[in-house]
Amino acid sequence: LQKAVLTSKIPPRPILAQRGARRSSLGRHKSRDNEDYTPVQWDKYFKQKQDVKVGSDTFRVYSIGDDGPVLVLLHGGGFSALTWSVLSKMLVDMAELRIIAMDLRGHGDTMTSNDTDLSIDTLTGDVINVINSLYGDDTPPLVVMGHSMGGAVAVNVASSERCPASLVGVAVIDVVEGTALSALASMQSFLRGRPQSFNSVEDAIRWSLQNGQLRNVESAKVSMAGQLKNVQTGSPATAELEQHKTGEASASQDLPELDDNAIREDEEATFKVPGVGRGQYTWRIDLRATEPHWSGWFQGLSQKFLTARAARLLLLASLDRLDTDLTIGQMQG
Repeated sequence: LQKAVLTSKIPPRPILAQRGARRSSLGRHKSRDNEDYTPVQWDKYFKQKQDVKVGSDTFRVYSIGDDGPVLVLLHGGGFSALTWSVLSKMLVDMAELRIIAMDLRGHGDTMTSNDTDLSIDTLTGDVINVINSLYGDDTPPLVVMGHSMGGAVAVNVASSERCPASLVGVAVIDVVEGTALSALASMQSFLRGRPQSFNSVEDAIRWSLQNGQLRNVESAKVSMAGQLKNVQTGSPATAELEQHKTGEASASQDLPELDDNAIREDEEATFKVPGVGRGQYTWRIDLRATEPHWSGWFQGLSQKFLTARAARLLLLASLDRLDTDLTIGQMQG
């Protein structure tokens, strides 16, 4: 979201460049029309999913990998743990490590008593509680990595007094205090510009790619469902997809055996997601309602990052996005 807001402030390109971009965009959209937008299940990328109980709250956690240090992945605002699906599988194929990706409060399949409390202290406490619930006193070496809002949470976990003693590293992707705070003024208008509902999960996947929110088709097909819920039932789209998969398997097992000469009365009968009508799916979380917490996610972030008691890694698209504190820190090594 921050990236989209910042991009909107770039001056207009020359006319020739715009024409070329328009032709390129039209060609890209035309090719997108032939794409397969069928959503993909989580188990293609993760080995296990579990719901971690913390008091009255339940946090969805996906994991992959059997040995090595643990990489804890925290998604950005409005996204879900499934955002990390493709990367998680790639990392485990490249190195010996374990990965856990969790749906933060108010997101994905996580269910809490107060989904609207997205204060940085609450989110930080949630992550630490989940880590403690998973590993107890035998916590392996940990690296916490987050994107955007998740990056702010990762830094606060590393600087918290309750930080696990085994934390050895913190990594932050595409979030800097100065640029993040300046982008917040435009965030509401950006959110209002998004569609508020979709006819189907497939339509949401198509929109995310054509709009430029996502560029990787594979990632979009597994992650978009984690950002949506059913308008009528409030159920996460991921849960509906899993029910669809279970029902489809059950239906295939229950089919009676037919004689080769038998006439099929309903040749077209197949299991389908019921009632996919206009506007059936909306966003899992109303990000506009979380505005009171936005500045709290990023205020003081740079100093917390620089003083974190762990190895630090900051991943940015450009050094131009560094604020004053981080620029000084980068110059000092």
